[in-house]
Amino acid sequence: MLLGVNIDHVATLRNARGGAEPSVTEAAKVAEANGATSITTHLREDRRHIKDEDVYALPKIMKTRLNLEMAMAEDIQRIALEVKPYSICLVPEKRQEVTTEGGLDVAGQLERVTEFIKPLLDAGIIVSLFIDPDENQVKASAKTGAQFIEMHTGTYSEAYGSENEEKEFLNLKNSAKLAQSLGLKVNAGHGLNYENVKRMHEIPGLVELNIGHSIISRAVFTGLGSAVKEMNDLIK
Repeated sequence: MLLGVNIDHVATLRNARGGAEPSVTEAAKVAEANGATSITTHLREDRRHIKDEDVYALPKIMKTRLNLEMAMAEDIQRIALEVKPYSICLVPEKRQEVTTEGGLDVAGQLERVTEFIKPLLDAGIIVSLFIDPDENQVKASAKTGAQFIEMHTGTYSEAYGSENEEKEFLNLKNSAKLAQSLGLKVNAGHGLNYENVKRMHEIPGLVELNIGHSIISRAVFTGLGSAVKEMNDLIK
C-alpha cells in the first residue's frame, strides 16, 4: 500500500496565528522525504485550513502527487481545472462539521455527481469518490466514470477494539471486493491511526491510505518526518 499524507492541520495551526508558520509547502517536502507517495489537501468551501494559494503553490514544489479533496462546488472545480492536480477526491461537506462526518451519497445524486466530475475527467484528472462502505454507494460510484473510490474508514476506526469492530471491518473488506469486481480501484482513509491501521493489510488490493490527523498529532511530539516514516513503515 501507498501512503498519502493529509497536511490540512498544518494549515490549521498556521491559521491560528494568521501568519506563515508552519509552512504547508515545507510540510509537504518533509512528508515526501519520509515516504509519502502523495500529499492530500482539502480545500473546504469555508477555507478553514487550506487556502487557495496553498493549492496553487504545492504543485510547484512537490515531487510526488497532489490529491485535492473537494466538495461539489463550482469555484473549487474551477481551481482544480486550473491547477490540474494528479487526482481529486469528491467529498460531502457541511459548514458546521468539525471534520468530514461520512461518505458522499453518490446513489442519491448519481446524475449530479456524474455531471460534476466529467470536466475533471476530461482534463485528465484522476477522480475518486469518498463513500461509506455500502453496496449501493459502490455500485452507484461505478456508474459515474470515476476511477477510484476512497472508503470512509471512520466508523471502523471508532469501533476498533469494541464488539462492533469485526462488523465494520467486514463492511470495508466486502465493499472493496465489490468495487474491484466493478472495475474501480480502492483507497481508504479517515480516522486511521498507528493502532487501527494494521488491519488494512487484511483488505486485498488497497492502493493507498490517506492519513492526516493522527500523523500531525504524533508530529507534535516526534517531529513530522519521524511521524510519517513510522506510519509508512506500518502500512508497508
